[in-house]
Amino acid sequence: MTTNHSTARVLVTGGTGMTGGRVVRLLSERGVDHRIASRSGHAETDTPPFDWHAPDTWDAVLEGVDAVYLCYSPDLALPGAAETVSAFAARAVSRGVRRAVLLSGRGEPLARRAEEEVRAVLPELTVVRCAFFAQNLSEGFFLGSVHSGVLALPVADVPEPFVDLNDVAEAAARALTEEGHSGRLYEMTGPRALTFTETAEVVGTAAGREVVCVSVPPEAFVAGAVAEGVPEEAAAGLAALFGEVLDGRNTGIADGVERALGRPAGSFEAYVSRTVGTGVWSAR
Repeated sequence: MTTNHSTARVLVTGGTGMTGGRVVRLLSERGVDHRIASRSGHAETDTPPFDWHAPDTWDAVLEGVDAVYLCYSPDLALPGAAETVSAFAARAVSRGVRRAVLLSGRGEPLARRAEEEVRAVLPELTVVRCAFFAQNLSEGFFLGSVHSGVLALPVADVPEPFVDLNDVAEAAARALTEEGHSGRLYEMTGPRALTFTETAEVVGTAAGREVVCVSVPPEAFVAGAVAEGVPEEAAAGLAALFGEVLDGRNTGIADGVERALGRPAGSFEAYVSRTVGTGVWSAR
């Protein structure tokens, strides 16, 4: 990666999470100064506490920053997200930020609204609009489902072109530090769609255990998510979101990974092969 040395400091919101942590690692490897924004703050990067819903925490983390990775928690597709993220983007612009990457989701009307509202205040915004993350099965709350052997979802068994978060993070890191990505939209998927039953079989075979996918009522999904430590309100929001977007609308393959990185997207099978060696799916 050839970095643009005019990028002085990158703020990574969600910098301890699944995508943000990968962006942080790539920036570190390339010697790019950065801050990790989190509710507890981050001593290593000299960052005070940051809270999306506490605007009085915004200015301090934006001090001296000229690029931002926008990863809204719990999800950009939930009510109120567009207003919050666009307000933060406007504050960032007022503090001198001109380059930003927004993590978004495919087929999500509220996420699309957030994209539009952020771009209205930050025209050079790069959007990475993603399919379902492959790593949800190894780092998200679905990890517990893999361990239990039952992947329970409040949807039918639809195909989904799972995207590898390593591809997403690399695209974000490039857009934050290189020329040529400003104003772009990268819709990112894997190279083919698999049903959730197929993904459970692939993971189970690699891990040497039986993993099956079953369709459950939304209330059962929420109860299971809460048992895995997800707040009830967030779990209910995810159940509603899955019911909306995992209906077949996102089955198609997109070329965002190839356009952003100049190479094919990583496959689900390659992700599984790489992940099984870490032991994360081993019996507890």
